[in-house]
Amino acid sequence: MIRVDRAHVVMLAEQNLIDPDAARQLLNCMADLTEQRYRPLLSRPAPRGLYLMYEGYLIDSIGPEIGGVLHTGRSRNDLKATITSMRFRQWALDFSEQATRLEGVLLSRARAYRTTTMPVYTHFQAAMPATYGYYLLGVALAIGRELDAVQAAAEGLRTSPLGASAVAGTDLPIDASRTADLLGFANTTLHALDAVASRDVPLRILAAATSLTVTLSRLATDLQLWSTTEFGFIDFPDRLVGGSSAMPQKRNAFLLEHVKAKPGQALGSWAAAAGTIASTPFTNSIEVGTEAVASIWHGLRAAEHSVLLSQVLVSGARPRKTRMNERAQAGFTSATSIANRLVRHGVPFRTAHHMVGDAVRTAVAANSTSLADFGPPGWLDDIGMATEDLAALVRDHVFGGGPGAFAEAHRAGVEHWSTHRQWHQRWRKKEEAAMVALTETVASLTGRAGRT
Repeated sequence: MIRVDRAHVVMLAEQNLIDPDAARQLLNCMADLTEQRYRPLLSRPAPRGLYLMYEGYLIDSIGPEIGGVLHTGRSRNDLKATITSMRFRQWALDFSEQATRLEGVLLSRARAYRTTTMPVYTHFQAAMPATYGYYLLGVALAIGRELDAVQAAAEGLRTSPLGASAVAGTDLPIDASRTADLLGFANTTLHALDAVASRDVPLRILAAATSLTVTLSRLATDLQLWSTTEFGFIDFPDRLVGGSSAMPQKRNAFLLEHVKAKPGQALGSWAAAAGTIASTPFTNSIEVGTEAVASIWHGLRAAEHSVLLSQVLVSGARPRKTRMNERAQAGFTSATSIANRLVRHGVPFRTAHHMVGDAVRTAVAANSTSLADFGPPGWLDDIGMATEDLAALVRDHVFGGGPGAFAEAHRAGVEHWSTHRQWHQRWRKKEEAAMVALTETVASLTGRAGRT
């Protein structure tokens, strides 16, 4: 609030709407209050809200002729909308940074395990050979698109509501672009009513963040399943598992259950906020500006926790390579490749499908995991597949985005990650520049170094 007030006072002085001496005294009083960490406000009653309590302190401290001019050309409505936008802006930048870091962790682990063969599943049944790195790369690409949506939604926070006043602007000659610059906004509002009535941007940010948590919950579901003894694909270090109060053998990857649960909290918060906003008058209202926003914050915190937990879980998970490869072999994941190789040798696909299916059934009955001895004599030799080398089969899947085309997909993922990183870095630099400009301008008006 005080940061907004500083920018507002600077603008009022520059527009000759308040006396320069009044501006100096107001800014000095704010600086004193900030340096005292707002302790003088703690004992003051606030029956009509925080702002009027704080303004009352300024009036009591420097008199009504000075303290009473602060609110010139504005309302609590546009002040609150501006503070809300600035808070969500800070959240969006922090969240984008952490989500981009998670994206980077996924891409890094994908590269590290790009040759770690494992079965990929459909309907909880082993389907085809792939790699753990290929799986992580797929999640990274999906997270990248979710982050696109978060950043696109956050673009709406570049417009400053300050200047909209109560609901219809003002007839005082304020300079809304000046306060926008000093507060790190790129634009000023074009419509005062829209500025104070709408909280669609935070709601849209929550929707995008919720979608991201949904994707992470799917990752967590796989990792939890794969970390069971029955699968034995993934190990977690001791710092990421918990024991049981009764069963000494347990190693529960319980953090994954938090990640799985977060979409419920985020989605519930979106529903609560949207339901609170629905059917309210299109103007400033407590339902929208206070109650709905409170629900949005709960959901955003859930999304943030999901991302932070996923960072340590993905980086800490270690694949058991031998076990993964064994299960890919035992699951007959080479079957589709064999059918496709028959197709290359002139066999119609459906005929090849039946031939390989018959071989699988015969091998299962014989308690074998190799198909070489369960088809026509020499049938795999005839199509150039004397051995069922799963790693080679993975490398052959270069079409349609298969694991054999890992390098191209990974390169695209890294480029996408870089754009996300640049997005929040550029915005942070603008924010920092605005903070410096405000500090220097206040210092020039007061003759003292100030805090923003």
